[in-house]
Amino acid sequence: MTQAISVRSIRPAESRLIAAVCAAHMMSHYYMLLLAPLFVFVRADFKVGYTELALALTVFNVVSGLLQTPVGYLVDRIGARIVLIAGLGVSSVAYAIAGFADSYWIFIAMYALGGLGNTVFHPSDYTLLAQHAPKERLGQVFAFHTFAGMVGSGIAPATLLFMQAYFGWRGAYIGAGIFGLVVLAVLIAQPEPKPEPHAGKTAETPRSNAASSWRLLMTAPILLNLGYFILTSIMGGGLNTYLVVALRALHATPVDVGNMALTSLLAMNAAGVLVGGMLAARTTHHALVAACGLAVGGVVTALVGLFDFHSIGLIVLMGFSGFCLGATYPSRDMLVRAVTPAGAYGLVFGFVSVGYNIGASIAPIIYGALMDNGEPRAVFLLSAAVSIVCISTVTFGFSKRKTV
Repeated sequence: MTQAISVRSIRPAESRLIAAVCAAHMMSHYYMLLLAPLFVFVRADFKVGYTELALALTVFNVVSGLLQTPVGYLVDRIGARIVLIAGLGVSSVAYAIAGFADSYWIFIAMYALGGLGNTVFHPSDYTLLAQHAPKERLGQVFAFHTFAGMVGSGIAPATLLFMQAYFGWRGAYIGAGIFGLVVLAVLIAQPEPKPEPHAGKTAETPRSNAASSWRLLMTAPILLNLGYFILTSIMGGGLNTYLVVALRALHATPVDVGNMALTSLLAMNAAGVLVGGMLAARTTHHALVAACGLAVGGVVTALVGLFDFHSIGLIVLMGFSGFCLGATYPSRDMLVRAVTPAGAYGLVFGFVSVGYNIGASIAPIIYGALMDNGEPRAVFLLSAAVSIVCISTVTFGFSKRKTV
């Protein structure tokens, strides 16, 4: 058997579609961070409290969490590309309207609509990537997809504050909507290429009904993957949010050093994703990669909570912890793919990605309570413990979750 048979290159049309899908994922993360840098300006304009304005994010997560699995089911029925186009369009228009509207309740309603738009990204994206990337390169493609989302989060604060400085927070929201519509136009311009003959793609299984789909989601491998998403969301979301204040309360770390440690954590997390993608392309032992990354990252996080390191050591250790966690993401995506029947990518990825919303809803409450009760060390120890517990979601059924 020749190498040409086992490894297929990505065709130009597929490359363009994959790039457009990654750009759409970038916009989804950009929109999720839309309110944070503009919070004080929006609050002052509407003359509401912090809790009232935070309702927008709660509504967003509730709508997204409740509807993402049904949207995943729809992806498998009518096609991922058309659903992705619709979702990105809905999101972009919703946030533009939020910028135009003078009513607080319309603003909240647009976040509900944005939550609906957000439901499409993971089920549609992963379905399109799994269908159009060669299996030998799928780990790397998944890594690029995850990295694109991190880029969206990274560029959001600076670009939004720049637009706010010139056009106010409303102009920033409208500009964000226009940004999304530009990406939408690029996505629409990329037709979905037909499968290449003898490309090694497996035929889709017959589409199942709702009852059989529900039975699939309730199987142990799928539920373990859901648990993985929930636990990593709790761990990462809590530590990212409370790292600076916890370091200050625990070790009297200066705020500027704490922010440098947070920057190191986030930057190296993104770098870890890219390295993890290359590793995922070179091994079938994805559960082992994920378990090792979680274990090392958890231990390093615990050490930061237990000992007062020099500023440089703190920044290096937090970066190393972020790198280890980031390196697990492509292998995590490969594990989900390994237990997903052909023709059910949208349903399964939509379901397990609900873990993000669950974790994002739980983490602020738990970690906030620890800080309110004077337990900053527990922020690090809890993150480490969750990381170690998360290993169980990839080690159960280890031999059955290797991909080829």
